[in-house]
Amino acid sequence: MPGIADLDAIIAHLRSAERVLFITGAGLSADSGLPTYRGVSGLYADTDTEDGVPIEVALSGGMFRQDPRLCWKHIARIEEACRGAEPNRGHAVISELQDTHEVVVLTQNVDGLHQAAGSRDVIDIHGNVHDLLCPACPWTARVDDYAGLPIPPHCPDCRQVIRPDVVLFGEMLPRRKVVALHQELARGFDLVFSIGTTSVFPYIAEPVLMARRQGVPTVEINPGGSEVSHLVQHRLQAGAADVLGDLATRL
Repeated sequence: MPGIADLDAIIAHLRSAERVLFITGAGLSADSGLPTYRGVSGLYADTDTEDGVPIEVALSGGMFRQDPRLCWKHIARIEEACRGAEPNRGHAVISELQDTHEVVVLTQNVDGLHQAAGSRDVIDIHGNVHDLLCPACPWTARVDDYAGLPIPPHCPDCRQVIRPDVVLFGEMLPRRKVVALHQELARGFDLVFSIGTTSVFPYIAEPVLMARRQGVPTVEINPGGSEVSHLVQHRLQAGAADVLGDLATRL
């Protein structure tokens, strides 16, 4: 676990901050029992799927158009891996900080656990697996899980294949969420956390880079390394829920 000096320094930053940005990835939800990226359901490791294509191809926008049944098979496995998961202490601490701070969450996770924990200002840049939409008509729905859905499911209004409102590989990020992120970054933050993410996507690393340029304190909580590990002011190599829980206790 991180040393007391590290935690005390971060607590001092928190006490003087008004606006705080939390950037979160799969490492935060791992403490809720969800697998991290390539280990979705423990299926893929570094090999192709049983369909003979990499998971990035199976879960791509091109595959959804070409073979929606194959794409949906792997989408459903991701949802099954998330099914029944509950927010952990890390999600709860981020939500509780809304009582004393203006908190914005930028998450890559599609599990909806930040919202379930009560976080209000969440930019789920990759979408939410529980939100379904029809690409051909205005139909939308929110579902707790995919149990009972045919593969692939069809729109009850127009009979086109529906999809979750998530960003598949090869697709553009939703413009409204990109705009929301830019607006929040333009307002500025007093403290930036990067939690449980390798920060390989530029839009995930950029807020940390901006904070460093502006002299804003930055914290990384991640058992391993990332693209921003060498840039942050405080690097805590430990599990997210444990560290955030300790911070909340000491606050």
